[in-house]
Parts: sequence; C-alpha cells; structure tokens
Amino acid sequence: MNTVCVVGASLAGLLTARALRDQGYEGRLVVIGEERHRPYDRPPLSKDFLKGVIGEADLALEDDGEDPRIEWRLGVAATGLDAVSRRITLSDGTSLVVDGIVIATGAAARTLPRTEGLRGVHTLRTLDDAHALRAELESAGRLVVIGGGFIGAEVAATARELGLGVTLVESGPAPLAGVVGLTMAQAIAALHEQRGVRLIAGARVTEVTATERAGSLRADGVRLEDGTHLPADVVVVGIGAVPNTAWLRGSGVELGDGVLCDEGGGTSVPGIVAVGDCAAWWDPAQGRHHRIEHWTGARQRAAVAAATLLSGGTARPAPPRPAYIWSDQFDMKIQFIGRADEADTVTVEEGDPADGRFLAVYRQADRPVAVLGVNQVRLFTRWRRQLETMPVQAG
Repeated sequence: MNTVCVVGASLAGLLTARALRDQGYEGRLVVIGEERHRPYDRPPLSKDFLKGVIGEADLALEDDGEDPRIEWRLGVAATGLDAVSRRITLSDGTSLVVDGIVIATGAAARTLPRTEGLRGVHTLRTLDDAHALRAELESAGRLVVIGGGFIGAEVAATARELGLGVTLVESGPAPLAGVVGLTMAQAIAALHEQRGVRLIAGARVTEVTATERAGSLRADGVRLEDGTHLPADVVVVGIGAVPNTAWLRGSGVELGDGVLCDEGGGTSVPGIVAVGDCAAWWDPAQGRHHRIEHWTGARQRAAVAAATLLSGGTARPAPPRPAYIWSDQFDMKIQFIGRADEADTVTVEEGDPADGRFLAVYRQADRPVAVLGVNQVRLFTRWRRQLETMPVQAG
C-alpha cells in the first residue's frame, strides 16, 4: 500500500492511524475529518467541559510527538466512495484515490421530529454542540432531558450541579436499564433523585412546545403522551445515535446497523476496514454484528483493524474482551463490564446502593457475566481483570 486514508478524525481514526505506523506502515497517510477540530476527547463534553471546568485544550488527543507525516484534511466530509477504484469523493469537490481505507466516521445524534431549527433544543455529540449547550445553560433555570442513556444521565447530573432544575424523561422503566439491568438502574436512579433530579420513567414525549420570541420559535417545554407539560428553558435530546454511513450507500461496502465487519474489522470489500461507532463487528460469542459506542471499544479495536488492513485480512484477532463502560455522574464513578442481559441473578456483594457506594455481580448460573461498580474502583478493577481473562463462551 502506498496511500491509506482514514475517513474520520475521531479517537478511533487517530488511534488507527497511530497503529498503522506502529505496525510498520510508512506510506502516505491521510486523515479526513468533517469537523474543523483536531481529534478531541468526547467523554468530558457532557461533564467537566459542560461545567466550564476545562477548556478545548484539555480535550486534545494528539501527543507532542504525533507523526508529522500525517496529512490532515479537516472541515471536509466524505460524500461518496467507489470501492472498486478506491476513489473517495469529498464535500469540497475534490477526490482521493487510495490503496487502503479505514472507515471511522462515527455516529450522529438522533433528533426528535419537528424540532429542526427550534431554538433551545440541543443534542450533544460534538465539541460545537457542547459549546452551544454550555452557553445556554449559563442563563437557564429549567432543563428537560429526553432520554436516559449515558449522555442524558450525565447532562442531567451536570446541569443539576450547575444549579438548574432538571427533569429527566425516560421511555423505559429506568435510565440505563438497557445497559445495567432494571434492578441496578433503579438504584442509580434513586441516587439521582436524592440529588434533586426529577425522574419520569415509562413516559413518551409527544412534542417539544415552543413560543415565538424575537421573530423565531424557541422551546418552552415538553409535552408527554398523558398530557403532562414540563416547562423548560432548554431541552436536551439524548435518544441514541445513528452511524454515519450514508456516504457509503451504493459503494459496495455492506451496511446494516453500521458498517458490517468481520471480527477483525474487515468489511465486505478487501482493503477497507471500519472501526469506532460506525462499525458493527462480528462477535462470535454473541453470534451477531453489533456496534460498541464507547471509548474503550475504539481503543481496543484500532490496533486490530490496522493489522487486518496491513495483512490483507489474514491477521488473526484475539477473542474480543467484554465491553467496558464508565461514567461520572455527580460524585459517582460508575463502571460496568459485561452484559447484564445474559444474567439470571444480580447480587450486591459490597456496600449499599442507598449510600452510593457498592459493587454488584451479575451471574448466569454460577458464572459471572457482568459487574457494576459505583465508587468501588479498586474492587471493580479486580473483577474486571477476572472477566477479561475468562474463556469466551459462544452464544
């Protein structure tokens, strides 16, 4: 390969570019990024950056000794791909013909219908999103968060710490229930409520209401299916993300919920791999493709994808490790590894959920399949090591 293009100046893209160099690739390396920013760390956007505790410089992912030979094309998006000729067309009207391609275009926040252009309604995915939301929270008094995933829960906690009145609306039985299971999700929800967040679970949002101010519409609340109206100065929508794969339609790269890959990140087209939030890798333990939309997923898979690309698909990846997730909410360090939906039982083995400091183990029969720690970093780390070294069982 003489030229490799990484499409996506994200954590996954940057780490894969580094891994290509680490594994001996010395050719031309181009990184394309739709955003104008250099690669930055996204997890703090909903926490310390939103609070104003840290600035843009603190988010930088590049090292002082970053490879100066990398060519950066920022502020330009990939708009199409001819997989046969390896031609990538770009939004500025130019194109690149390359030998190898790393697809790392990430995902975009889902939006609510009929909220396009409505002032006061925000998603949080990018640095620009965070800047816009932070500016509005400075003068707001009431926030409604729609969606109880990690982004929604983190924004709710941050806004409450900033002194806002916060209501979190979740369509499921409890925030985070899809990840940590209902019992432990309810325990975490109770800790939010103790800190002043109003939680409304099992509720469906029918509309974001608005009033006209200074010639434009601005959100003034959220209406639920039962008719309840929740007043708001700002509304944050955290209802998941959609993989950025529209530019690949018709390219010959097989798509599903993301770019469909084998267990090494190889796509249906030789010489093209995918990594990060847009990539649905085959998991032999689960017997299906799935995306891992977490920081550690990008870190674990970058080197594997680079090896797959450079070897022509002959590299043998190690068995995948259980997914690890962490989140900071209020004074809580929440850590989780494994899959709660595989468990028959969950037991608290250290501490008390009511105190905000506990560790719970999920088991299938007698086999641990997941662990949740809240302010139990040392004990959780021991359990994490144990789960990561256990033999993988096929689903």
